Amino acid sequence: AIGCKGREHRGQGGRQGTKLPKHLREAQISTERTHLISDPAKKPRQRYVQKDGKCNVHHGNVQETYRYLSDLFTTLVDLRWRLSFFIFTLVYVVNWLFFGFLWWLIALIRGDLLHADEEGWTPCVENLNSFVSAFLFSIETETTIGYGYRVITEKCPEGIILLLVQAILGSIVNAMMVGCMFVKISQPKNRAETLMFSHKAVISVRDNKMCLMFRVGDLRNSHIVEASIRAKLIRSQQTKEGEFIPLNQTDINIGFDTGDDRLFLVSPLIISHEINEKSPFWEMSLAQMEKEEFEIVVILEGMVEATGMTCQARSSYLDTEVLWGYRFTPVLSLEKGFYEVDYNNFHDVYETNTPTCSAKELAAKLREGPLLPQLSLLSPEPKMHTFDPLDRLSKGDPLTQDEDKDERDSGGDRGETNGSAAALEEPPLPDGLPD
Repeated sequence: AIGCKGREHRGQGGRQGTKLPKHLREAQISTERTHLISDPAKKPRQRYVQKDGKCNVHHGNVQETYRYLSDLFTTLVDLRWRLSFFIFTLVYVVNWLFFGFLWWLIALIRGDLLHADEEGWTPCVENLNSFVSAFLFSIETETTIGYGYRVITEKCPEGIILLLVQAILGSIVNAMMVGCMFVKISQPKNRAETLMFSHKAVISVRDNKMCLMFRVGDLRNSHIVEASIRAKLIRSQQTKEGEFIPLNQTDINIGFDTGDDRLFLVSPLIISHEINEKSPFWEMSLAQMEKEEFEIVVILEGMVEATGMTCQARSSYLDTEVLWGYRFTPVLSLEKGFYEVDYNNFHDVYETNTPTCSAKELAAKLREGPLLPQLSLLSPEPKMHTFDPLDRLSKGDPLTQDEDKDERDSGGDRGETNGSAAALEEPPLPDGLPD
């Protein structure tokens, strides 16, 4: 018999994170009732992608640095804000000083600095008698302020040529620097701050199939247009030839072939990956997954409705952040005339009966016959039926009698199972209802 057993969860501990503070919720120790895919003895691992979407990769020993200058605009946009402000100010000041020096040099060569006070002398620029005045004239020329005190005369052809050059180069500098600041301010990655990913991913059964799930949501009323989502499994592996591939990336199918990866993200959605033959988790059971070290990177892409720019939001889940035997708490409710989303429950999960075997073993057991006839969620052909405890007790339901006999044989310990599929003794409670 295949060792595919379900775990029973009862009591009021079904919802995680409702009554406990955040620091206590995250520090829960794995028990038989609250089993996280984690080991308290494990050392914290380095993330490949941070929770906020930043890639934790640094490029070192880059010798061909000239490649950054070949795409100068992108380089300026990617700089930190303090460096951007510094370069923005430095470029303008250097530009003004350079042309101010040229105006001063023309005045010096023509002798305007020595004969400016002589009557009948026509200077190149009126009232330009020092380097400071030349610097101010350079600022007035490039910014088109035009105070009217300093003005170029028509008897200075070299000054007219310099004026044309400064006007053209000044326009180029303005276009470059103002464009960089505009793009930097309107970068769509700021839009990603209002796209949410659940703190944890969960594994449970959906329609008789093991599924890996996580939740995404959008806090804004302006939607992401043509939103799509994809996922990658980051895990080091060794080939049959002995080659070690660090941080190998494997695609996780979350609906690419069916179109489910394209989202209408008006309210929070639960993204589901069916663990089938093509899934990297196909042969992973609960015990095997506890020993694995991996990271799941999820990427949400789309266009910002207000600007039309492409936006990308990222997050990741370590192996310690995957909960086996849980589902997400519903957050959508119907109010009078509208639907309301309760983001207080966005990250909340609750326990559910889930086999501890791999998806491969579960599929094989389902092909042989019903895994748990009394559990409709694990039946190969789900049947709708009502459950009346009083009716079962009054009629002497043989299923209840078998359960009582099993309880007497096991000494009343209902928290453990013997490894067979029939060890679960009660049907699961409907999702969201108390015991």
